[in-house]
Amino acid sequence: MNKQQLFENIKRKKSFLCVGLDTDVKKIPEHLLKEEDPIFAFNKAIIDATADLCIAYKPNLAFYESMGVKGWIAFEKTVNYIKQNYPDQFIIADAKRGDIGNTSAMYARTFFEELDIDSVTVAPYMGEDSVTPFLTYENKWVILLALTSNKGSHDFQLTEDKNGERLFEKVLRKSQEWASDEQMMYVVGATQGRAFEDIRKIVPNHFLLVPGVGAQGGSLEEVCKYGMNNTCGLIVNSSRGIIYVDKTEDFAAASRKAAQEVQAQMAEQLKAIF
Repeated sequence: MNKQQLFENIKRKKSFLCVGLDTDVKKIPEHLLKEEDPIFAFNKAIIDATADLCIAYKPNLAFYESMGVKGWIAFEKTVNYIKQNYPDQFIIADAKRGDIGNTSAMYARTFFEELDIDSVTVAPYMGEDSVTPFLTYENKWVILLALTSNKGSHDFQLTEDKNGERLFEKVLRKSQEWASDEQMMYVVGATQGRAFEDIRKIVPNHFLLVPGVGAQGGSLEEVCKYGMNNTCGLIVNSSRGIIYVDKTEDFAAASRKAAQEVQAQMAEQLKAIF
């Protein structure tokens, strides 16, 4: 999926919501444990309930890898189900990969060839040759970690060099030498507030994947105020705030209601640009 297609989906659905499929077998409704594949059964129900309200899904690989082969099978089934039934959805493999070049090339092959996923999150700490193998695939995206929403982001990402440049700013500036806004996005946590202003000065046209709205306390209004550009430029993720709002047999309907509330807020914010 290219940048224009993604923007068209946002306009059509009046939404820039990404539903995070952080599916933990210990948190899903108990009645699903009777299913042959409880994780996939849960994901399928969530996807069917929310697909018209969001533009992306983001399975977090850790939740699937924690279950070994069974989890990986559920992950693959989830990806294939989205692609076959909701082909307009942008799929993000939240894997946070990034290693020496030949290893990154294998990760890229996994997600972009074997699974044919739209995008993968990548850690930039090891530099250019750890990222560029992911950039050799047409219409595939690297989503580079820039400024995250966790408390530990202050340990490294906000440290300054002798010229006052913060590490996340260096990542943003340097990585633009590797790819354009047609192939690279950045992760920026919703809890970072007015830092979005500083980020937009460096990457005015890139899409930002924004986790941290909802359960982590990030403000959608603040993200939009400081981070939205004239093509929206935002993919805002909500995981726990949508998928775990109910543990009864009506969980999917409850998740849909939660997604509707977020989508309505997004539609209001989008009035400013179209």
